[in-house]
Amino acid sequence: MENGTYFIISSNFWTIAGSFGLNTNLLETNLINLGVVLGLLVYFGKGVLSNLLNNRKLTILNTIQDAEERYKEATDKLNQARTRLQQAKQKADDIRINGLSQMEKEKQDLINAADEDSKRLEDSKNATIRFEKQRAIEQVRQQVSRLALERALETLKSRLNSELHLRMIDYHIGLLRAMESTIE
Repeated sequence: MENGTYFIISSNFWTIAGSFGLNTNLLETNLINLGVVLGLLVYFGKGVLSNLLNNRKLTILNTIQDAEERYKEATDKLNQARTRLQQAKQKADDIRINGLSQMEKEKQDLINAADEDSKRLEDSKNATIRFEKQRAIEQVRQQVSRLALERALETLKSRLNSELHLRMIDYHIGLLRAMESTIE
């Protein structure tokens, strides 16, 4: 029995091995059908596949070109914005410097105007003081003259008699005639 079991195993083994092999009958293996189908696919599908690949290639190239153009535009806009920012900073600095210099000039003008006003007020004060001083002196002179005249009149009234009065008139008339002759 041992031999019988061996035979069964060995016949099963050879059956499996016998079914594995190369079939050279082309019609049974469908190699021709497969070749025809592959040939038709290559012949007719080549254009479609080529068109699909070309369309995909063009889409990718267009997308890349659009991205490059947008990058260039963005770079240009960034450069323009930087230029405008720099110009704005420069203009702000100029305005600030001009404002500071204008403020300093106006400050100096105000100081000068205040100095001039102070000098003018000082001159006006001094002129007013001189005027009031002269007016006071003139009033004192007038009072002194009036008092001296009153005293002289009192003295004359008390000492003057008609003879002395006539002599004085004659004396002054003589003085006036002498002055008149020197003028001519």
